Amino acid sequence: MDIEESAGNRRVWVITGASSGLGLGLARAALAAGERVVGTARDLARFAALRAEYGERLVAVASDVRDTEAAADVIARAVDTFGRVDVLVNNAGVGQVGTAEEVTDAQLRDMLAQHLLGPAALVRAALPHMRRAGSGAIVQMSSQGGRMSFPAVGSYSAGKFALEGWSEALAGEVHAFGIRVLIVEPSRFRTGFNRADVLLKAPESTDYDGVVGAIRADMTGADGRQEGDPDRAATVIREVLDSPNPPLRLPLGAEAVRNLTRVYRDNLAAVQQWADLSASADFQDAPASARPI
Repeated sequence: MDIEESAGNRRVWVITGASSGLGLGLARAALAAGERVVGTARDLARFAALRAEYGERLVAVASDVRDTEAAADVIARAVDTFGRVDVLVNNAGVGQVGTAEEVTDAQLRDMLAQHLLGPAALVRAALPHMRRAGSGAIVQMSSQGGRMSFPAVGSYSAGKFALEGWSEALAGEVHAFGIRVLIVEPSRFRTGFNRADVLLKAPESTDYDGVVGAIRADMTGADGRQEGDPDRAATVIREVLDSPNPPLRLPLGAEAVRNLTRVYRDNLAAVQQWADLSASADFQDAPASARPI
């Protein structure tokens, strides 16, 4: 599927969290290319510069991604204003630091609401329009933390792991309708993600200082020093979307490439090490499974 239109470079994007970070990079790139954007944020004042530069080609919508009841309204705004939705980017979200013992039920649910339930509601709202058009792209902004995790980021990774599993199934469900799914797995990019007033933190237990103290400090200490460039990231994502054979998953940034290469190799080695014992758990006279996947 070519998501470029014959009439020109006039795609309509819906981008959540479009007023900052990677979402802003994608919004700027789309608008600079003559395309149209419906961008969401909690504070519409943050769109002032983009609106001044691009006028009516940017529609700013006040929305909290956790408000799943409002998802249909966001998509309807794009369709009512521009006639369709070509690309949905589920970008809005925030990080959280805390061990499994420190993070409360409410904090864990909040991560799932931001990184799975909100994006799922927007996808459900957009799919009927994309299916009727026979084309479209859904970009799920995950993280390298959606394929690997480490102490103190379990609640954040829980949301991203869930998003990736849900999106992998989604990709198989919508492929026949000409709709692509791209899961983007960034490493650290120079956004507000690591800012002390943005990054969420569970109440800290001194019992874990020796285990995660350095990680806590590193998460906020990285602010302003991240190696990833949001504008370059937008260029890469656009190039992948326009390619004839895009991947399902896109590690983004050199650290993500290094880390995920190591994770895949280590996981494959572990499967191979225990393969014979693992396989012996089947009934010995059972035929090999045959499934439609």
